[in-house]
Amino acid sequence: MGENASFWEGLIYAHPTCTTWKQEAEGSIYHLASIFFVVGFMGGSGFFGLLYVFSLLGLGFLCSSVWAWLDVCAADIFSWNFVLFAICFVQFVYVTYQVRSVAFDREFQELYSALFQPLGISLTVYRKIVLCCDAEVITLEKEHCYAMQGKTPIDKLSLLVSGRIRVTVDGEFLHYIFPLQFLDSPEWDSLRPTEEGIFQVTLTAETDCRYVAWRRKKLYLLFAKHRFISRLFSILIGSDIAEKLYALNDRVHVGQGFRYDIRLPNFYHVALPETPPVHPSQHSHHLQRGSPRRKPAGVTNCGSFLVP
Repeated sequence: MGENASFWEGLIYAHPTCTTWKQEAEGSIYHLASIFFVVGFMGGSGFFGLLYVFSLLGLGFLCSSVWAWLDVCAADIFSWNFVLFAICFVQFVYVTYQVRSVAFDREFQELYSALFQPLGISLTVYRKIVLCCDAEVITLEKEHCYAMQGKTPIDKLSLLVSGRIRVTVDGEFLHYIFPLQFLDSPEWDSLRPTEEGIFQVTLTAETDCRYVAWRRKKLYLLFAKHRFISRLFSILIGSDIAEKLYALNDRVHVGQGFRYDIRLPNFYHVALPETPPVHPSQHSHHLQRGSPRRKPAGVTNCGSFLVP
C-alpha cells in the first residue's frame, strides 16, 4: 500500500503548482480552435449531424496544430492535434460518400419523406428496403388489373405511390386503395411465409397508378437479416389492414335499418332513428375467417354509402 500511495503522490505532486499566471492571452488561432470545438460539439445526429461535427472538430484540431507549430513550438502537441485532424477529415469524407450513395429517385425520396422519415427510419435502413424492390417503380395503366379474383397468386407485397385502386369481389365494390397504402396487405397477412394463396378480390386501377413491389421470398430474406425492418413492416401492414376494415365498416349494413359493425360482429348500430330496437340475439351474424376484405355472410352493400 505504501508503494501505491507514493506512486499517486508522486504523480500528483511531482509537478510544481502554478505560482504565477501568464499575463498575456494566447494567440487568436488558439481561441479560434476553441470556438470550433464548442460549436462542433453542438452537432446533432444522422448523416448531416455527423458532417457538421466532423467538419468543425477537424477545423478545431487544424487550428490547434497551427497554434502548436507557430506559438508553442511543441512537436508533441502539434503531432497529436494533426493526427486528430486527419481522423476527422477521413471520417468527413467517409460520411460524405455514404450520403451520396443513398440518393434516391424523386418518387422514392417523396415516399421516404411521407411514410418512413416520420417514423424515424434512417436513410441506411431505407436504402436496404429500396434495394429489396430493385429501386423500381411500376406503372399500372387505367382500368388494368393488378390482381384478379381466384386467379392471381399472392407472391409480392406492393405499396401504392400514386393513383387510385378499386377493390371488388364478385363484381361488387368494396373500397378504394389510395397512395401510401398497401395493395395486398390482407392477403400478405393471411398467409404464413411457407404458404401460397390466390387473391379473393379483384384490384383494378381507376386511374393511372404507380406502385412499388417487393417479391415475397426476397422480402422474407430481408426480414430474416434485419429484425428491425421486419417489425417495421409488421406495424405498417397492421395499420393498413385496420384502415381497410374501417373503410369496409362504413359501407355495409344488414337490412332493417341496422348497420353492421365489422369490429364487433355481435352488435349493430341503428342507421334509422325510427327503427325499433332489436335484441342482438335475434340477428346473430359472424364474420367469415380469411381476408379482412371478405364481406360478412348475409351482408349487402348499401348504395348510399358508396362514394366514388
